[in-house]
Amino acid sequence: MPSQEHEALVEAILSAPVVAETLEDSRAGYDAMLSANPIADDVTIEEITIDHINADWVSTPESDANRAILYLHGGGYVIGSNVGYREFAGRLARATRSRVLVVNYRLAPENPFPAAVDDACMAYRYVLNQGTSADRVMIAGDSAGGGLTIATLVALRDSGDTLPACATCLSPWVDLEGTGDSAQPDAVDDPMVTKEGLNEMAANYAGEDLRNPLAAPLYADLSNLPPMQVYVGTREVLLDDATRIVDNAQAAGVDATLHVGDGLIHVWPVFPMPEAAETLAQIGEFATAQIP
Repeated sequence: MPSQEHEALVEAILSAPVVAETLEDSRAGYDAMLSANPIADDVTIEEITIDHINADWVSTPESDANRAILYLHGGGYVIGSNVGYREFAGRLARATRSRVLVVNYRLAPENPFPAAVDDACMAYRYVLNQGTSADRVMIAGDSAGGGLTIATLVALRDSGDTLPACATCLSPWVDLEGTGDSAQPDAVDDPMVTKEGLNEMAANYAGEDLRNPLAAPLYADLSNLPPMQVYVGTREVLLDDATRIVDNAQAAGVDATLHVGDGLIHVWPVFPMPEAAETLAQIGEFATAQIP
């Protein structure tokens, strides 16, 4: 049974749907919504630049300087930023006892596919070049960032890079065409995501190249990827994206685990609520098991 805080968020979303006239308004509104959650006083944010992108190193007193999470934010590849995710990154850093690098990868339509993949790979190599061993790194992300997490792993593997210890995906978007059963009309009651909205974002990001494995990892060869865990709620258009990518990963021999939240909405761990705390505790246990 979802918590009162979860249901209050759902009610707030349904009672005040976001109507943005421009893409700039959408981007500002998304960052403002996430930034409304206060950042804990003991969270440290170090603003950096990695070549052409901005990024934040987020840490807490619990963070081990030798453990890193490369975090890839959500937003359908067209909205979202490192700034909006600072509060969540603080909670993630505390739960995993790691430093979290949130990168402001280039967005579409100004910078379509494969810009996001290129930037994510560049950011990962930056982490290693700063002295963190690959076996002490996790790549993680939500929604589009969850799909980008898997695409980044595939791109790094194919380039011969040493892969990170593990990966975590929250409500990953891996099928840009929306072919899953949960994406069909009236299949689920999703207050946050619509297939129409996803179709528009997909077109802005990948044009007609919607089955390129690095844009839509549902079609990627997932062999030899590191252990991964995937979280999704039953009230999500992207429910079948998550279930199918885990099926594909397991079929390719990957140690992949699916966690399904009954009645939960899209990317719930990003929002402060009891379910988020429980999920972050699980992610912390996973990180501890995978990262020495």
